[in-house]
Amino acid sequence: MAEVRFDQVSKEFPGMVRPAVDACSLTVHNGEFIVLLGPSGCGKTTLLKMVNRLYDPSAGAIYLDDTDIQAINVTALRRQIGYVIQQVGLFPHMTVAQNISVVPTLLHWDQARIQERVDELLTLVDLPPAHYRHRYPSQLSGGQQQRVGVARALAGDPALILMDEPFGAVDAITRTALQDAMLHLQRRLHKTILFVTHDVEEALRLADKIVIMREGKIVQYDTPIAILSQPADAFVNELMGGDDMVRQLGLVRVASAMSELPTHFHPHGQPTIGCDQSLREALSKLLRTNVPALLVLDEDAPVGLLTLDQIRANIEPQPEATRDMTKVI
Repeated sequence: MAEVRFDQVSKEFPGMVRPAVDACSLTVHNGEFIVLLGPSGCGKTTLLKMVNRLYDPSAGAIYLDDTDIQAINVTALRRQIGYVIQQVGLFPHMTVAQNISVVPTLLHWDQARIQERVDELLTLVDLPPAHYRHRYPSQLSGGQQQRVGVARALAGDPALILMDEPFGAVDAITRTALQDAMLHLQRRLHKTILFVTHDVEEALRLADKIVIMREGKIVQYDTPIAILSQPADAFVNELMGGDDMVRQLGLVRVASAMSELPTHFHPHGQPTIGCDQSLREALSKLLRTNVPALLVLDEDAPVGLLTLDQIRANIEPQPEATRDMTKVI
């Protein structure tokens, strides 16, 4: 279990005209994939780094499962949190297996268990152990290094993972592949993930919920669909490209708009769509097949239904008066 709660958290640095993080409050529930999004200098990385105490708050408190993290030994805290950064940070003099083994070794796991964990994680991130276990970081591509970085963050089986622009230094094709890998991993592992990015498309593709920040403050915290259809203000609407519905349909996953399967539902040859495919792909299939609903699959298992009305209801802007302002705080 890993629930994270920020209670009026602020961070001030000497010489700055305003706080880097300014009275931020939000709760991240167990198993949620939360993306911190905003322009450079908005405070998202500072907020993230306070969770594993690379920075300590100037005011407020951060709780991990109802325990103030200031009451946890900093080394013990970091050993129970996975951390992935843009620069990867693999030790160049260590093999892939040795890099992944760092935290399990510190936790005094026996060698047989460590080796089993290394092979399990390399398989999980699609790097066959026999081919990659004994390689050094310099022998890997940027995308492969990032996969090893993710495996290392998972090595001690932490319930909470922090990711700071982890895919920002790779090319677009590799970045998409890494995003696909993260979605696959999250479906299997259900970790609590805090993920920093300035890339709107990446945020929409990965997030269960998005925290939008500006000048140290949280402007809106909600699901991708809700933010697109009910932006808190003009800044959010412009940031998310709110006037381009076609683009939005191509970025939002089917899983965010589908409904659960009715009780005792029995599929009857309905067209299917993957839960990680886009709403634009779903719309195209609905119009092409002229069926009332698509059956949504998660790795071949039926998990939901998606109709044209659901796509329309989730994407069309809602009247300002109906927006729930409590979602902004």
